[in-house]
Amino acid sequence: MQLSQYLFFFLSFVAIFSALLVIFDKNPVHSVLYLIVTFFAIAGHYLILNAQFLAVVNVIVYAGAIMVLFLYVVMMLNLNKEIEPHKKNIPKVAAVIASGVFMLMLIGLLKGAETNMLPAARNSNIGLINSLGTVLFKEYMLPFELSAVLFLSAMVGAVFLSKKEIH
Repeated sequence: MQLSQYLFFFLSFVAIFSALLVIFDKNPVHSVLYLIVTFFAIAGHYLILNAQFLAVVNVIVYAGAIMVLFLYVVMMLNLNKEIEPHKKNIPKVAAVIASGVFMLMLIGLLKGAETNMLPAARNSNIGLINSLGTVLFKEYMLPFELSAVLFLSAMVGAVFLSKKEIH
């Protein structure tokens, strides 16, 4: 086996184990921290697939900004078990049944899938920022510029709506 396969199995183990810890840990702050570890493991998978841009965006956006926001909200909520109402077990059982059915559907779907589904992944330049920028600014220039104008108008509208009238 190659080094990339060992790295894939290690990152998969870390991602699955930390995702399970997110679910089963009683402390919500620890769950958020385990979710950050899961996002870093997924970013490692992106690096193995030669998608450096996705790995960097995953770390910056998800592990950086969103998880800091989650951690801030969880710490501001001040969750205490003494004031939390007791919940019934019926939603937990329904969640286990629904996730089991979902897993069976995924197994059935992947059972007939081809093992060599991504022939374009053999191209070494497919995930690089340089090739992404070339495609973005040559083939998709008009949609890129239209989305930029749309975001700019949304920002101007948000500033306009948030300003108070001065009399």
